[in-house]
Amino acid sequence: MDVEAGPVRGINQTMPVTEAEFVPDPKRWLILGVVVVATLMVVLDASIVTIALPSAQRSLHISVANRQWVITAYTLAFGGLLLLGGRIADFGGRRRVFIVGLVGFAAASALGGSAVNQWMLFGSRAVQGAFAALMAPAALSILTTTFSHDAGERAKAFGAYGAVSGGGAAVGVLLGGLLTQYASWRWCLFINVPIALLAAVAAVRVIGESRAAGTTRYDIPGALLSTAGLVSLVYGFTKAVTEGWTATTTLTLISVGVVLLAAFVVVEVRSANPLLPMRIVLERNRGGSYLAATLLVVGIFAMFIFISYYFQTILGYSAAKAGVAFLPFALGIVVAAGAATNLLPKLGPRISMTSGLVLAALGLLGLTKIGVHTSYWTHVFPQLIVMSLGMGLAFTALSSTSLTNVGERDSGVASAVLNATQQVGASLGAALLNTIAATATATYLASHGPRLKEQALVHGFTRALLVGAIIVTAGALVSAALVSAKASNPTGPVA
Repeated sequence: MDVEAGPVRGINQTMPVTEAEFVPDPKRWLILGVVVVATLMVVLDASIVTIALPSAQRSLHISVANRQWVITAYTLAFGGLLLLGGRIADFGGRRRVFIVGLVGFAAASALGGSAVNQWMLFGSRAVQGAFAALMAPAALSILTTTFSHDAGERAKAFGAYGAVSGGGAAVGVLLGGLLTQYASWRWCLFINVPIALLAAVAAVRVIGESRAAGTTRYDIPGALLSTAGLVSLVYGFTKAVTEGWTATTTLTLISVGVVLLAAFVVVEVRSANPLLPMRIVLERNRGGSYLAATLLVVGIFAMFIFISYYFQTILGYSAAKAGVAFLPFALGIVVAAGAATNLLPKLGPRISMTSGLVLAALGLLGLTKIGVHTSYWTHVFPQLIVMSLGMGLAFTALSSTSLTNVGERDSGVASAVLNATQQVGASLGAALLNTIAATATATYLASHGPRLKEQALVHGFTRALLVGAIIVTAGALVSAALVSAKASNPTGPVA
């Protein structure tokens, strides 16, 4: 499928300009507002159903083995199709693709909220993820091209984006708890409909069209290989819960996933029109940022699942109280992202990113001390604050650095890679760490007897959180080793 990028008229139309001729878009802060709202919606949708999951499970009679697909159907479709969505945004028109994504996301959300069985819910969540894969890279690409010339304004814009990216999951847990208790779990999906439609109307009014010059052929084989590889890998982790890590089915699924992803890399290297141009990820700063972001999300996303169940199952919190208990996390990220906006141009990305990752790892490590009779204020609240400050620092630096020195032709796909690290990381992290927790819980019960069920659950949570802390620490080492110590030039040449 070839796309010809002809001349397009709009506020932020792509055209060669010199620094002296460049005039900032007068609506750039309104554009930022629209992008932030859309980004918050797609980020929190990965976690908004976390607290609602028990209610949805009872309502639709979803099995224990299948309940995770309410989350992973969304994150897998989102992460697996993001690269294709980024390319479509670049060459199909960023505003057009952004609006199509918003409208489609609203329709899929309405379908999911109306689900009459588990398969309708799983399917609608996958469709949500597919439209989010169009919307998210278009949104970030619009942000990148709108704030490309002024380093101070760019830092503020990516500070807002970093706060949303890092805090969206916590906001989702809070909102999910309130909606589940005071309305219905279905409103965790219905709430997207008015927000997405209002954002689409605003986009029509304030965002000008832009697209990359030239023609492209969409890499459908690459999209199929990457998506199938991720699904196989996550499903393999899932099967390990019920059949064990050494089971033939588990090993086969994981092996097939690895082979498919390796084949994806080979196809991309040889393709004339790759879904993921290697120049995007092989530049040292960008590649280090993408890898560090992936490790951060792999290590920390499942924390929301474990601590949500800890609040409700062990501490006896209601859904709303459990959601409110995550509020300090969201506020901490906003505060840290605001501080990072001023610190990033002065300190450079490596110090901001690495220190943020270290703080996030320390917070996770602190959560391994929770027990059946420990207090929220002594064993959870301080750790949430430490993690949130770390993530606010890290995500602002990660968001800005991963899009540094990207040419106009590649801004959509580079944005897609950043979003993909979060969704793929969430999928892999939820599957892997949930498997570790379930295995540790089963081992504890086998050793201590079925009467200690609560202790066994907490034991599983803490073992998974420990592994998460190790993974996030690896992300800190990656950023320290690969990311430049100096602030990057956002308008420099393509690497």
